[in-house]
Amino acid sequence: MSATIKDVAREAKVSIATVSRVLNNSAVVTDETRQRVLEAIKKTGYKPNALARSLKIQKTHTIGLIVPDISSTFYPEVVRGIEDIAAMYNYNIFLCNTDQKEEKEVKYIEILGEKQVDGIIFMGDIVRDSVIQTFNEFGVPVVLAGTQDKDKRFPSVMIDNEKAAYDAVKYLISLGRKKIGMISGPMHDPIGGLQRIEGYKRALEEHGIKYDPELVVEGEFKTRKAYLAMLKLLEYKVDAVFAASDDMAAAAINAIFDSNLKVPENIHVVGFDNTYISTIFRPTITTIQQPAYDIGAVSMRLLTKLLAKEPIEEMHVILPHQLIVRESTGFGEEKNSR
Repeated sequence: MSATIKDVAREAKVSIATVSRVLNNSAVVTDETRQRVLEAIKKTGYKPNALARSLKIQKTHTIGLIVPDISSTFYPEVVRGIEDIAAMYNYNIFLCNTDQKEEKEVKYIEILGEKQVDGIIFMGDIVRDSVIQTFNEFGVPVVLAGTQDKDKRFPSVMIDNEKAAYDAVKYLISLGRKKIGMISGPMHDPIGGLQRIEGYKRALEEHGIKYDPELVVEGEFKTRKAYLAMLKLLEYKVDAVFAASDDMAAAAINAIFDSNLKVPENIHVVGFDNTYISTIFRPTITTIQQPAYDIGAVSMRLLTKLLAKEPIEEMHVILPHQLIVRESTGFGEEKNSR
């Protein structure tokens, strides 16, 4: 098996980013470190031949995409937006699916660094410290799509998740619903989890409904867990449910039907994302439209500006969301509500 850049870094006792800088003749590397890396390259037999031409021009015209779950109904549309803009600017895409696992996120960032990608678009809700550290080691431009790091150090494109959740729950309240449950994303997730829970809580409190933590059950964006979460909420006799994704809303509706109840006659359901599931499921699902394609397209355009050193008007872009009213809240005809 041929040696990799990681083998060189291990042998020289430096980071992969430092090896990359030596290969690119960066002036920020000390002579001592450069010599140690060159000796490690010789000892391991590492041959960066596949990148020889691109190293000369310092460009590979390749963008790395890190996706948390490609089987989700949401992320493929984000990727499509990225790909369309990437093609306009003659960039190729290197797609990495992490299954929401931290070790895979770090591993793929290292691989993308080894591949000398020009930039990275990171998708997902949680931007862990280990991911930020690995980004910093490689020093390539990074854009966050659909999320934000806690210190807002990286450019980002997303919606206002708190306000979107608020609008969803406010709509349920306007229909006379009093006991509204929520199937949330992971509680440790600051975006799809906590921000949407905060919007749910604010809507209740502003309309005189006491917040009950028992009515918020973690679904973790997984259909099986969402199904079980709905069964638990039924024990509290909820008359409406806000689910933090359309997939979880569909699972909740199945649980309601399996319990010999009906949607929307007995329980109203609102989802989140406006993926194709919300339109083909029966009943069709009232949902918050998160502009997935636009999130991808704007993220890629922002990255091209960073790479070309163009002026950037806004480093943290907030795109508009929209409430799409369908059958799961009692309306057969689709209606848009801003």
